[in-house]
Amino acid sequence: MEIEVKKVDEMQVAYIPYTGPFEVLPQLLGEVVQWVMNKNLQMTGMPFALYYNSPLEVPPDELKWETGIPFIGEAKEEGRIKIKKIPSQLVVSAIHKGPYDQVALVYAAIMEHAFKNNFEIAGPSMELYLNDPREVGESETLTEIQQPVYKK
Repeated sequence: MEIEVKKVDEMQVAYIPYTGPFEVLPQLLGEVVQWVMNKNLQMTGMPFALYYNSPLEVPPDELKWETGIPFIGEAKEEGRIKIKKIPSQLVVSAIHKGPYDQVALVYAAIMEHAFKNNFEIAGPSMELYLNDPREVGESETLTEIQQPVYKK
């Protein structure tokens, strides 16, 4: 696994915040993508999820996360679709290939790399979904994990 430190650009995103189990992520992400398409906005990146806590720390009904997609254009929040800008930031990043339930090893490697290189965690982790497991199969699924950091 290749781990890199890189700067990511600011993104304007449409997203749905959620508290509860991750099983509804595909449905919520589909809802956001459909909303962006219905508004004739241009998607500028991959679908993502931001994770504010961990299933290792809290029960499923207390998990806080959001899912969305970056876009350009003018839009106003509507219903449970929210809009915000995620600032440019430094991240420790790696790509996981395979089922989502095996992604914990990548998180562990990213955290170890960050701490060994004198980085502090600077925000919630982000998963970018680079392809669709319904199209490529679970073993070929690609997920980029980005952990925002800053140098101590």
